[in-house]
Amino acid sequence: MNHRLLKSQIHEQFARIAKAIANPHRLEILDLLAQAERSVEELAVETGLNIANASQHLQVLREGRLVESQKRGQRVYYRLADSNVFRLLQIIRDVAVLQLPEVDRIVNNFLGDRQALEPFARRELLDRLGDADLIILDVRPALEYRQGHISGARTIPVDELKSRLNELPREQEIVAYCRGPYCVFADEAVEILAAHGYKARRLVEGYPDWRLAGLPIQTS
Repeated sequence: MNHRLLKSQIHEQFARIAKAIANPHRLEILDLLAQAERSVEELAVETGLNIANASQHLQVLREGRLVESQKRGQRVYYRLADSNVFRLLQIIRDVAVLQLPEVDRIVNNFLGDRQALEPFARRELLDRLGDADLIILDVRPALEYRQGHISGARTIPVDELKSRLNELPREQEIVAYCRGPYCVFADEAVEILAAHGYKARRLVEGYPDWRLAGLPIQTS
């Protein structure tokens, strides 16, 4: 057996995955698809790309077998090919945090001291699922909530929160969550709620992390 040839060919296939994700726009697209399936047009709006560029990035991800597509009506919708694709994103994120001090500097420059927002850990939330004194608030776009959310969560997208505060009782504690550790929707929601006298905290991780861990979810 030619061991050198075997290693070369195997690592060439591994490199296909690395090449497919080696672009910040494609990483962002995968992160968005971890929340919910989307059309090319929706992804273009979310990422600030034009439709042609978004389509090109999606084609690269398809060639790497990281996303799948389905045509419905006049639109093509994309989704992650497998839950392991998000697991790969988690690993990249975690390694970057450990190895690249620039990650923390960027977060601190844009978000400041997030500890002041009283982070809520996954284990703590799991222990309190069903707690009548706790409101779990999904502040992602409604599209993402419909396709999957933490069990028992209610939805108020962050851009509607100020106008819908009357839906939230002040005597209950609120934990807000969004897309992940670097999504600012939950930070913004906690700031709004605290400014109006609510006791609110943010979940450290996002919905895809919760789902990948096999914890209780619902769709609507």
